Amino acid sequence: MKKLFLAAALAVGASAYATEATKTESTLAINPIQQSLANLGLSVNDITDSPIAGLKTVITDRGVFYSSPDGRYLMQGALIDVPNRKNLTEDALSGVRKEGLKDYQDSMIVYKAENEKHQVTIFTDITCGYCRKLHRELDDYLNAGITVKYMAFPRGGLQSQGYEDLMNVWCAKDAATALTEAKAGNPVEDVKNCSAPVAEHYQLGQKFGISGTPAIILEDGSIIPGYQPAAELAGALERNAKS
Repeated sequence: MKKLFLAAALAVGASAYATEATKTESTLAINPIQQSLANLGLSVNDITDSPIAGLKTVITDRGVFYSSPDGRYLMQGALIDVPNRKNLTEDALSGVRKEGLKDYQDSMIVYKAENEKHQVTIFTDITCGYCRKLHRELDDYLNAGITVKYMAFPRGGLQSQGYEDLMNVWCAKDAATALTEAKAGNPVEDVKNCSAPVAEHYQLGQKFGISGTPAIILEDGSIIPGYQPAAELAGALERNAKS
């Protein structure tokens, strides 16, 4: 009789545990913020508390958003800590960028400085005027000890001619030379059976909050939107290294 009672108790306990686990899994599966953003076509990577009570920081595949806990209200923009003069939105993205770039080191087009002091990762397009200007001054960056690592970011999207051209550049036998030629305005040669992670680069850039080119990511994950002369960029990198 005791054995039967014990078996029944264990069965009831296991059933209760399974029910509770199912409830927990169900709760996680239908997180209201995740569900709300999914309705907008956004994929949620992380949800954390924000410095503002009742507001959540949400990292998505399209950058940082802020949401009410029930997912009803959504905001996008920079959250500033005024007394400390800190852009908290940028701080949140800096860590995301540093981690995100690690998986794409092998698919970047790299121009290495002989006496390397710093590295920058630049999301670039072929037809972008300031991207071309930056590339024309590539020797200035290399001479300043800055290794330049390019990621592809077709501004016109994944259905544009810019996307096709970047695909062919990344698939070229000598991608570094092909990129230089393309940025000089020369025709891009078609590469048969081309397979390159340009779409992945573009989607990663959107996750990083990038909307235009060039976008320069520094070693700490911070970003400089737009063109920067070599001397100014070297200065920014030195200041970051000392901070």
